Amino acid sequence: MLEEYERFTDPGTIKELELLAKDLKGVRVLHVNSTKEGGGVAEILHRLVPLMNELGIECHWEVIRGDEEFFRVTKKLHNLLHMPGGKTLEPSDVVTYMRYTFENAAHIDTDPYDIVFVHDPQPLGLIVKKKKGQRWVWRCHIDVSSPEEEAWKFVETFVNSYDATVFHIPEFVREGVKVPTFIIPPSIDPLHEKNVELEEEFVRSVVERFGIDPERPIILQVSRFDRLKDPFGVIEAYRIVRKRIDCQLVLAGSFASDDPEGEEVYSEVLKAKGEDPDIHVLNLPPDSHIEINALQRGADVVVQKSVREGFGLTVSEAMWKGKPVVGSNIGGIRRQIINGVTGYLVNSTEGTAFRIKQLLLDEDLKRRLGRNAKERVRRSFLITRHLKDYLILIHSLLKGL
Repeated sequence: MLEEYERFTDPGTIKELELLAKDLKGVRVLHVNSTKEGGGVAEILHRLVPLMNELGIECHWEVIRGDEEFFRVTKKLHNLLHMPGGKTLEPSDVVTYMRYTFENAAHIDTDPYDIVFVHDPQPLGLIVKKKKGQRWVWRCHIDVSSPEEEAWKFVETFVNSYDATVFHIPEFVREGVKVPTFIIPPSIDPLHEKNVELEEEFVRSVVERFGIDPERPIILQVSRFDRLKDPFGVIEAYRIVRKRIDCQLVLAGSFASDDPEGEEVYSEVLKAKGEDPDIHVLNLPPDSHIEINALQRGADVVVQKSVREGFGLTVSEAMWKGKPVVGSNIGGIRRQIINGVTGYLVNSTEGTAFRIKQLLLDEDLKRRLGRNAKERVRRSFLITRHLKDYLILIHSLLKGL
């Protein structure tokens, strides 16, 4: 499988991965997260785990269990860690979190592993299972730089019991993290269904299947139905653009199994859409990878107007397809988009609408930024670079390098 990536990477990349893995053969690695489908974490693990195994590392993946009550608590915790405001954790929330933590600790066997990667706040408490000689890593995929204080105090003791933490970008690291911190941005897989090349005719057929007119400009945002993704702001920006340009808006997403708010937000988006036939709200199954691929390739401009963002891999996905992205000037989005070179960073609804109009009215600009965007992803955000970063991290934890 690794050889298949050679056509996307610089010469020597695959050989470098093999050399890094040479001293790690037989090392046992476990990844733990909260869902097998839906969201960037699951998509990355679906590809990263097999690649680690191919390099001789014994790598496995476990998913924690929980009911709606548990995931409502963890969603609340997720939102509080992203930003202050709203109700803090109640004693009953803590009881629910700890009850499911110990239930999951009972059924997930972490003992055979040398390295355990725990992804995000949901399974964070599993550190209670750490045994002597193991190295545990908390892989945080969200921005915890300015959390609600009481929520952070709850997770802080868990975090500082790990051997290391990993964040997407330096700005996401919270003061008070006392263990070694590594910066590893996430990645996309060019061989994944969501990112492979597609025939133009197929792209057109998918676009038409969803009732979208391929002959008129298409503005697209792909994301979970989540208030932090600001689908309502995207609708406002589209309505500003629509006053001048006859265009369409597509909001494509799905429900993640660990996000109980998704259905509620979806209903609110439908209400905000109103009777406009040119706003297409698509609630797609989590495995609609080819469809998302086709929609991104069929779009004229891709938007990611999040109000908070862990990284926003949908930005890299669109850039890989040669699309200029108009994204909020926050979090990991600003690490992907080079303003005016690969897309545009914006700070308001009006700014979003202005940049969308600029791209829709200037075909040469749109093509130039799109070419730059694809090269940016090739150099910085493919899974081969991600895998290399993980190998170096494992080396440092086990070999003391």
